[in-house]
Amino acid sequence: MRTAVTGELPAQLRGFRKVQRLAYECAEAVAARLRPGVTEREAARMQRSWLRERGVRDWFHLPFAWFGDRTAFVNFRVPLQFFPTDRRLEPGMPFILDMAPVLDGHTADIGYSGSLGLNPVQDRLMADLEAHRELILREVRGRRPLREIHEDVDRLMVRQGYANRHRAYPFGVIAHKVDRVRPRRWSPHVFGFGTQALKGLASDALHGHREGWSPLWSPYRFSDHPPRPGLWAVEPHLGFRGTGAKFEEILVVTDSEDPEESAFWLDDDLPHVRRWAEEK
Repeated sequence: MRTAVTGELPAQLRGFRKVQRLAYECAEAVAARLRPGVTEREAARMQRSWLRERGVRDWFHLPFAWFGDRTAFVNFRVPLQFFPTDRRLEPGMPFILDMAPVLDGHTADIGYSGSLGLNPVQDRLMADLEAHRELILREVRGRRPLREIHEDVDRLMVRQGYANRHRAYPFGVIAHKVDRVRPRRWSPHVFGFGTQALKGLASDALHGHREGWSPLWSPYRFSDHPPRPGLWAVEPHLGFRGTGAKFEEILVVTDSEDPEESAFWLDDDLPHVRRWAEEK
């Protein structure tokens, strides 16, 4: 937990904040280099190269990039459709960069939404995501079951006039647990996911099944339990007529009886949070 006086993070959380900030720095750097004609595959390689130059050798998952209506997962039906394609970026087109690097054993999983030039629809989506960040934190602090929070996010999206696009992810997850992995100079990956991180998630799933909880935050019965202490990569994803937007960042959940210490976002100095502050 953070110290009551300074709000300083304990050492075990600083490594996660460091890699999360690095990932968002990468997203901003790559977004600044995007030009008409760049493909999703090229944008994904740019993320991977930028992070490797800064010491990343392992991944929860390799970088993704989605352009145009793929930001809203239009017609996505199988997991392979999430992987980068030869879709080319065009002026005014929305994009999402998504990466999950591991550095010194600490994992991040982030999502960054932007557009090549002006895109008022995505701007509106991003503005409306602020309410979801606030709702999720408030209800986690209230120890509501994860399944019910997922449903409340759905209802908020409907009131805003949007479609829920995180339901397109496997198991319809809005979040998943992340943890430390054993640092290695190089780690293999399977179908784009690092084997070390997958082993950790599988171990959590096994323990959770025995104890009545899941490391996947979904709309299904296996998520019908209060928030489990740990780190959760949370990604509400809005869609509207072929345009999508999301953020993804780490939410820290503890067993503290102090509401403010029972759950908090790992970092409030992130691009989407700064954007909302500037718009007020």
